[in-house]
Amino acid sequence: MRPLDASPHPARRLLLAGIPLVVLVGLVGTFAVALNDTSTDLPSVLVNRQAPEFTLPPIVATGVPGLGRTDLLGQVSVVNVFASWCIPCRDEHPLLVELKERTGVRLLGINLKDEAANATAFLDELGNPYDAIGADRDSRASIDWGVYGVPETFLVRADGLVLRRHVGPLDRASLDEFVAAIDREKSPR
Repeated sequence: MRPLDASPHPARRLLLAGIPLVVLVGLVGTFAVALNDTSTDLPSVLVNRQAPEFTLPPIVATGVPGLGRTDLLGQVSVVNVFASWCIPCRDEHPLLVELKERTGVRLLGINLKDEAANATAFLDELGNPYDAIGADRDSRASIDWGVYGVPETFLVRADGLVLRRHVGPLDRASLDEFVAAIDREKSPR
């Protein structure tokens, strides 16, 4: 019979002491994988579904019309959600200009929670590649699109079906992917 105050075997003590270490290594590994995931093409409830119904007024000083769902119909479109207060939007802007130049795609903007004067100054400074811009001051349209940050960019087929969603600023690789997807959609089948 074992005395009541006997301690567990040394091997068992070592095993018990090692459990926190194993848990810590597992957590560090999980976080490392999550941090290394640079995917910005995120699943969306809208992908492979029709774009939502929305109508947004123009930002008058930009000289382009407002934006609504009917503007998405008839040809391939790219919808970009942006704001003048968004630093990544400023970084992304030259790539949107390049996307427009390379593809001739109809580029449509949703200006999120922005003052008209600030949005106009942003576009005056950087250039306005948009064919239409809707002012989404109350975020209602952006919520319907499933947007949770700016910038976000969507590729929409001529029949209004959302093909792709990109979260965050476009970079060189994502720009090339959008160009290839637009070319595929524009080519006769």
